[in-house]
Order: sequence, then C-alpha cells, then structure tokens
Amino acid sequence: MLLKEYRICMPLTVDEYKIGQLYMISKHSHEQSDRGEGVEVVQNEPFEDPNHGNGQFTEKRVYLNSKLPSWARAVVPKIFYVTEKAWNYYPYTITEYTCSFLPKFSIHIETKYEDNKGSNNSIFDSEAKDVEREVCFIDIACDEIPERYYKESEDPKHFKSEKTGRGHLREGWRDSHQPIMCSYKLVTVKFEVWGLQTRVEQFVHKVVRDILLIGHRQAFAWVDEWYDMTMDDVREYEKNMHEQTNIKVCNQHSSTVDDINSLDKTST
Repeated sequence: MLLKEYRICMPLTVDEYKIGQLYMISKHSHEQSDRGEGVEVVQNEPFEDPNHGNGQFTEKRVYLNSKLPSWARAVVPKIFYVTEKAWNYYPYTITEYTCSFLPKFSIHIETKYEDNKGSNNSIFDSEAKDVEREVCFIDIACDEIPERYYKESEDPKHFKSEKTGRGHLREGWRDSHQPIMCSYKLVTVKFEVWGLQTRVEQFVHKVVRDILLIGHRQAFAWVDEWYDMTMDDVREYEKNMHEQTNIKVCNQHSSTVDDINSLDKTST
C-alpha cells in the first residue's frame, strides 16, 4: 500500500468550484473518449448517506488499454476497464477504483475542499491522523505536464478569464492570489502482488498526479464556459455529455463486456 496526500490550489472559491469540477469531469471524459476507449457512465443518480447527507453517486467504466505501459498490456485482456465509483457530498467526496481482472488492485481517494492555500495540515486527522504519508503540492501554473497533453489555451500562465479577470498566473501566485481554494486529496493505492507491488503502486501514483494536474488546469482554463452556470445547468450539461460519451465508447464494447464478466466468473 502506498499513501500520498495531494494539495492542488485553484484561483477560485470552493462554491465556484462546485460547478467547475462537474463541468470539467464531464467535458474531459468526453474529450478523452474515442475509438472504444474512454469513460462509460453506468449510473449517475442522487444518493443519501446517514453521515454525509445528500449527495450524488456515480459509477463508470474506464477503458484504457492503449494508455497502459507495455509491461502492463502484456498481462491484461485486450478489452480492459477499471470500475470507478464516486460518492459526491461536496465539499467532501469519495472515489474508488477497482478491476475485476486484478482483484488485488484498488485506488481509494478522499477529497476535501477548503478556501485556503493548502495550509491545513490536520484536514485528514479523522481519516489518517497517525498514518505516515508524503504531502505533494501540485502547482497548476508551474508544474510540467506530459508534452502530449499540453495545450497553450489550457496553460494558466497564458490564459486569462474574460468573465473573472483571473489568470496569467506566475510563480508564487499561491502566496498572494485572491480568491484561492485548495483541493486536498488523500490517495491510497494498493497492488498486493509480490514482485510487482512497488513498481505498480509508484506508477499509478504518477498517473494520478498527472491526471490531477491536467484536470485542475482544465477546470480553470474552461472557467468562462461554466462560470455562469447554475447547478441545474451543469447537471443538464453533465447528462448530455454522458449520453454523447457513452455513444462514443459503448458501441465497441456492447458484447465484449459480457464476455469479460463471464470469464471473470469462470476464473473465480
């Protein structure tokens, strides 16, 4: 098991980001889905928890075979997906990733949002107070992203919002920018297979970090697209994007998913 805490600051408020993160996730999933790979939305509906109150439950299948390194592609099926389950009780969310083909693999993410610059060192005291972990700050303006994902229009150093006037972020922007909020993420990766555990867990954390950096950059770079939306507006946008994305992804997998599930049951 490898546990890390990520802190990603944004030039937004927590209330603003409630809309922005839903918009970003839907648009990003749609953009990344093509030729049978990407994100299929299986379920998205209101959910009530006795401790956290009203929220939204989402289940997705993430098809990503071509995005795996060669050593991983050698041991997984040609049609390979990870199941994502998320419980959104904003400003607190839980996300879990599992794979029926790899029962000893899982990712667990707990997220909390606060209006500060990542200065709350006790935010996860109730979840992991005495658990040793590395704290990693992610800077959406200055941290490098993989070259294949770079777009100048999504670079906070070059982008400036017409609706909010925010942007052109420079090194050290987190020290003085207002407004500012932080997305705190407690990420646990498990791959309990002897000989591969360390390599896989470290690789997954690298992928998670890249995804968090890219996603939060996009959420800010797309702010003028979602800033005037209400919650009803973004839920309708989310619904439409899910339908379009499922069409892009599901046609190729409509029969093969049942085959995979049958193989999983046979193997167990």
